[in-house]
Amino acid sequence: MEEKQEKEVWTIDELVSMTETVQTAEIEYAGKLLPVHWCELTESEEPKMAVPADGTPDVEVQEYYKDLAQERVNKMIAKANEINPEGFCIPPEAWNKLPTTARWKITGQILGGDEDTAGNFTSG
Repeated sequence: MEEKQEKEVWTIDELVSMTETVQTAEIEYAGKLLPVHWCELTESEEPKMAVPADGTPDVEVQEYYKDLAQERVNKMIAKANEINPEGFCIPPEAWNKLPTTARWKITGQILGGDEDTAGNFTSG
């Protein structure tokens, strides 16, 4: 007989608090750990960019979504830097100087996250 696992249910207060809570993770890159932190955005904090028009070439549409994702990650890191300036900060001026593979690992962690992110929360 299979055991049913009870799933936890989010409360509105918990969801709202995610936009005020710094999340942290360590990413393995080139044999070393890279600490990162970020904070979820509210709708008003999300980056605003004009959506490509119908008929825009696929290459341009892909570039648009890549830029949108990078802008979103930059805002999430900047918000965490503001809330928790003592944490490991990636200054905005350093972002484009980082190795591309490191940036994509950071982006993947922040936008993709883990299924089990509860342990990544710290008050900031």
